[in-house]
Amino acid sequence: MALHTRPQPSPVSWEQVRVPAPGGPVPGLVLRPERPRAGRWLVWAHGGSWRAGSALEWYPATADLARAAGMTVVSVDYRLTPAARHPDMVQDLLAALEWAAGQAEREAAGNGGGEEPVLVVGGDSAGGTLAASAALARRDRGLPLAAQVLAYPPLDPACGADSYRRHAGAFPSAAAMAAAWREYRATGAPAAADGTRLYSTPFEAAGLDGVAPALLTVGELDPVGDDVRRYAGLLRAAGVPVALRELPRTGHGAFLRPVASGASAAELIGTSLRAFLDAR
Repeated sequence: MALHTRPQPSPVSWEQVRVPAPGGPVPGLVLRPERPRAGRWLVWAHGGSWRAGSALEWYPATADLARAAGMTVVSVDYRLTPAARHPDMVQDLLAALEWAAGQAEREAAGNGGGEEPVLVVGGDSAGGTLAASAALARRDRGLPLAAQVLAYPPLDPACGADSYRRHAGAFPSAAAMAAAWREYRATGAPAAADGTRLYSTPFEAAGLDGVAPALLTVGELDPVGDDVRRYAGLLRAAGVPVALRELPRTGHGAFLRPVASGASAAELIGTSLRAFLDAR
């Protein structure tokens, strides 16, 4: 009897980079699948409650993402707590986006001008929160962004939604998440040197109109689920295109492991992003 095994994934090359930024160079990894679409770049922020994680630790998942999306991914090693606090992390992500935008433009132009440069921001868990905040800053600066791709971002510093208590023992607990928020957030209303407000969560923004279309993913059992559903509703009310995918029987952290279908959540997200960009 023949054994059916999953085919070996195609290779993803990578290189280390250091992106110029106001707070000093930001390290990261640039991941390229075998045949990336010229001019398409995705800047990704890893999870870890703003205090842990790295581009290297997230490499297997971001490689799956690059492969499935068919585009170049920049996985950012933004500054972490307790050595840094908001808005440092958002500033790092914005610097990576600006650098990637230049790379995408040059790559598209070098392909005979037949491709449009496309820039996307994304992240999982705490990195998704940063990505949503970066998307708002890009909007407020009048800079293009094709999409924000957010995997189960925590968005409410009070952790007050029912989903934080719906499934006993689920990770992360409301208490642990609230402690991470307190360590991450600065007081006041931080802004960049050009005056752009740098939100710690999109729930702080007075309006969401004009922000990039959102591709949202969250697990059925994830404590942050109601945060993500609330954000989807606010975006729709503001006229922003939204695709919300809920993964059955899945908790927090799905980006790093296979889900019920057997595929990785990173692959599912990458495939959805590719389809969204192809349909534009």
